[in-house]
Parts: sequence; structure tokens; C-alpha cells
Amino acid sequence: MPAPSPHSRPVRVLLVEDHDMVAEAICLALERSPDLRVVGRAGSVASALADARRTAPDVVLMDRRLPDGDGIAAIADLLALVPNARVLVLAGEGSGSVAARVAEAGGAGLMLKARGLKELEDAVRRVAEGELVFSQDLLGDVLGRLTGRAPRPGANLTPRERETLALLGQGRSTAEISEQLGVALNTGRNHVQRVLEKLGARSQLEAVTIARREGLLA
Repeated sequence: MPAPSPHSRPVRVLLVEDHDMVAEAICLALERSPDLRVVGRAGSVASALADARRTAPDVVLMDRRLPDGDGIAAIADLLALVPNARVLVLAGEGSGSVAARVAEAGGAGLMLKARGLKELEDAVRRVAEGELVFSQDLLGDVLGRLTGRAPRPGANLTPRERETLALLGQGRSTAEISEQLGVALNTGRNHVQRVLEKLGARSQLEAVTIARREGLLA
């Protein structure tokens, strides 16, 4: 990228990351670029909202998993406070379903933490310029969801997986689910794992949260 004009304003970045070492590394990487400026650093959804109101950032670099909530679910609240901000989500791993959730929530992209800091700097710039930043293998799912051509999470659950999801919604453990379904524990675990995969969730709690949001559970 060409050097910024001395008269141009640096991109103002609010970093939301609860792991200190990761946050410090990202801050150092962004601050070494004259066209990027970290104006705030938060470690929770609540502090991110407060800092967004205070700093009015151009880009919010938001961790997906925070101590008090889901970073993707917080995108709408952030944009309500700072309508012109762009939200780039950081995640340990991604899937088409997760990327589509980011886009549907109004996010501008999904960046995996395994990527390099140089790529992250570039992604922040691109997002600030109005681009959507998703990896090529996830972009098809994002576009499909936004155009209504891709199924919503849970649309392809089998009847047995829907039973499993209903039991998860009741707070049942994997052992209890297996007993209720009359299957071996390993089979029950497999049912639960397939439900998580189809909903794009990493935990049973997140699967229930997504299912409720999508109207799959009351």
C-alpha cells in the first residue's frame, strides 16, 4: 500500500481483545503503521460499547469470544452507537456459517487469528475503505446467505439432530441425551457434534443460542 498523505487522517481503530499478549502484539503491529491509530482497547463487550461511544472509531477489531458475550452478537449494538464504524471480527477458527453470521449482523469481515499481523493490518485498511474482507473459501457462503441463496443455520438438521437440539435446549448433558434417545454414549456425542457443526457453533451453549436466534428453539 502506498504511504499515506501527510494530510490524511489515520484510520482510528478500537481493539476488542481480552487476552493481553494477543492485544499487545496487535497494538504494536497496528501502531507501527503511520496510517493506523489504535484509539482504544477493550477486553469485554461492555467496555467495547463504552469505548466506541467515547472514541468514535473507524474500525472496530472485535474478538469473537469475550468474557461477557459473543462479539458477533454485539455488532448491532456497536453500529447503533457508531453508525459509520466498520466491524472486523477476529476468530480462532472460521466456517461459512460463522462468516455468514458476521455479514448478516452488519460486520465487514472475518479475520482468523492464525493469519499474520501484516495481513491483519491490510484487512483493517481494506475494511476502512469499504471492502468486505472474507477469505475466498468463506466468501461463497457469505454471498449466498446475503442473497438468500444459502440455507439458514439448522435448515439441514435431520429429525434425530432436531431431537438432540431440543434436549440441548433443555440443558441436558450428552450422557442424558444419549439415554433419552436410547443410543450409546458415543452415538449421542456424534449427534451433538453434528448439531454443532451444522449450526456453526463451538459449544453446546453457543448452539442453543444460535438455535434460539434462528427460531429453531422456543
